[in-house]
Amino acid sequence: MTQAPASDWHARARALVPETRAFIGGRYVDAASGAHFDTVNPATGLATAQVAACGAGDADRAVTAAQNAFDAGHWAQSSPAQRKAVLLRLADLIEGEAEHLALLETLDTGKPIRDSLAIDLPATIRCLRWFAEAIDKLYDEISPTQGSVLSMIRRAPLGVVAAIVPWNFPLVTAMTKIAPALAAGNSVVLKPSELSPLSALALGRLAAEAGLPDGVLNILPGIGPEAGRALALHMDVAALLFTGSTTVGKLLMGYAAQSNLKSVSLECGGKSANIVLRDVPDMARAVQAAAMGVFHNQGQICNAGTRLLLDAPIHDEFLERLLALTATLQPGDPLNPDTRFGPLVSDAHATRVRGWVATGVAEGAQRLTPDSPAPPGLRSEPLVPPTILGETTNAMSVAREEIFGPVLCVMRVDGLDDAIATANDSPYGLAAGLWTGDVTRALAAQHRLNTGFVWINTLRVGDISTPFGGVKLSGQGRDKSLHAFDNVTQRKSVWLDLSAAP
Repeated sequence: MTQAPASDWHARARALVPETRAFIGGRYVDAASGAHFDTVNPATGLATAQVAACGAGDADRAVTAAQNAFDAGHWAQSSPAQRKAVLLRLADLIEGEAEHLALLETLDTGKPIRDSLAIDLPATIRCLRWFAEAIDKLYDEISPTQGSVLSMIRRAPLGVVAAIVPWNFPLVTAMTKIAPALAAGNSVVLKPSELSPLSALALGRLAAEAGLPDGVLNILPGIGPEAGRALALHMDVAALLFTGSTTVGKLLMGYAAQSNLKSVSLECGGKSANIVLRDVPDMARAVQAAAMGVFHNQGQICNAGTRLLLDAPIHDEFLERLLALTATLQPGDPLNPDTRFGPLVSDAHATRVRGWVATGVAEGAQRLTPDSPAPPGLRSEPLVPPTILGETTNAMSVAREEIFGPVLCVMRVDGLDDAIATANDSPYGLAAGLWTGDVTRALAAQHRLNTGFVWINTLRVGDISTPFGGVKLSGQGRDKSLHAFDNVTQRKSVWLDLSAAP
């Protein structure tokens, strides 16, 4: 995908008229109350649009539309090949509007347009196409029973699936939820973050054009404690898929227990350790990965390598190289295709991140990077430059709590055993990285790292074919891969007594 010059992106932004209404039952509708909220461009501090603020009544409308569509069977009972064709058409339509959708994401989140267009949209499209291609390649099972019995284990859709997704990767994360759910034959209610609803709302029009029956995909913008809570408590929602903070994940599990014991899949916070041992095979590559593993997307990444564990003999050299590289990552205009680092998603979030940096210094950490002023033409309020804190320990709250910003805690460790103990000393267990030239030792060490994902001699890479998720306070369930179907289907056993046949 080619990148337009900055002037073109600014002109497109000025001319933009985004969809702001909820998408329920196959058409766009206002919130029943008429209420709305502003979605704000963090780079300018100005409202991009006023979006329908849906509440409990709207959530009920969306769930009812989804349930009616499921019961009608036009989608749920269609053949895998039919669903595949529709979802592939939807992927083509998304690809055709990639620039429009990328612009919406950048205006909502502040992420550089180069990332929205070159990373986020291709990942969204690949995810949808992968699950579309998967659905006619899944087989049911037959149990090994006696000859007079046919015992089948069917994979059946659950019904209405609610997906509540965050603002850091709006379309990518939404697609990891809704693609397997739709592919399996479910109906979906998607609740985007109130900070980044615009690209999700655009999906409604594309879904209708692709041929999804009315009510199969519903999009419900609104404030989390209202619209999100209503979905989590709804008695007709069969499964709840969530990516976001651990605090909210705990609330959603409680709502599921209070209602109908709906299935819950949670991908929550992280404080991932990135271990670099003294025999690191390529220090330059490891330095590059360490920087981008925490500073990409302004550090607003659940699996960011926010704890850098450096083996004592290489600590000083590695840190010197890392500081030199970090100095090249300065905030810029997110609509400039040359910008690699943009503002955080909101002024309030940036204030929280700056508060964590101050806390770390108060706890004894050394701030190794300057608090640089905002460049000309950019507001200072949402900007937090890449920040490295040295001499941190797991005793510090800044090294234990998820900051969700461009803040790296550097720790000095003494060998592999010390590194693994330090890495595992965390309430989170989403991911970990390990750099060593000894592959045998690396493969043995991965058993000891208590995380859902382990990278060896790389960081923050993956593929839609590989499951992703965590343990401990990082959640449960897995996104991506065929394992994602486990979140949105049930195993139904069918026992046929053939001896009774005439």
